[in-house]
Amino acid sequence: MSNYPPKHHQDSNKEHLIEVIKTYPLATLISVGNNQPFITHLPLILENDKLIGHIDIYNPQTPFLKDNRDVTVIFSGPQCYISPSVYSTTQLPTWNYIKVHLKGKVKAIESKSALKQSLITMTEFLEAPEHNYILEPDNPRMERNLDYIKMFEIDIVEWEGKFKLSQDKNPKDTKAARAHLIKTNQDSIKQFLDKVF
Repeated sequence: MSNYPPKHHQDSNKEHLIEVIKTYPLATLISVGNNQPFITHLPLILENDKLIGHIDIYNPQTPFLKDNRDVTVIFSGPQCYISPSVYSTTQLPTWNYIKVHLKGKVKAIESKSALKQSLITMTEFLEAPEHNYILEPDNPRMERNLDYIKMFEIDIVEWEGKFKLSQDKNPKDTKAARAHLIKTNQDSIKQFLDKVF
C-alpha cells in the first residue's frame, strides 16, 4: 500500500475487502488497449482469489480481456458527504466512502461449458439469500446467448482497501459519521428514484 490515503483510511484486512466485493459486486473494470482506457461496469464474483466475469462480445473492451493483460478493478461501497454539523467538534466538510481497488492479470476463458456453469453460479450467488430464481442448465434463452458472451477471469495480484470513515475523529464523531452514512444512503436512494422515475 502507498502512503495515500493516510494509514487510518487504509484497510489491509483481506476479509474486510472480500466483504465489500461480496456485498457490492458491481465493479468498475479498467483496462488499456490501443493506447486508450476502456471502462465497463459489470458484476464480478470472487472465487479463490480470482474474479470471474462475463462481457458482451460487442463491448469494445472485450478484445483486451485476454493474454494476461493488466487490469484494474474498483468495487464501491457506501459513500456520502459529511457536513461539519454531523460532528460534536469543529471540523471541515468532507466525504466518506468505502472502496476496494484491485490490480490483476486477465485471461479469456474460451470453454462454452465453463461459461454456462459460470452464468448459473453467478446467478445463484446474486439471487441469495431468497433464491427466487434459478437459472436452469437447459434454459433456452441462455443457450441462445452463449455465442454473444465472453467469460474471463482475473488473477488478483494487489489488494487495496480505502475506508474513509472519519476514523481520525474522536469516537463520538466517528460514530455520528457512521450513522449519517447509513441514513444518507437510505434516504438518497429514495430521493433519487423519486426524482428520476
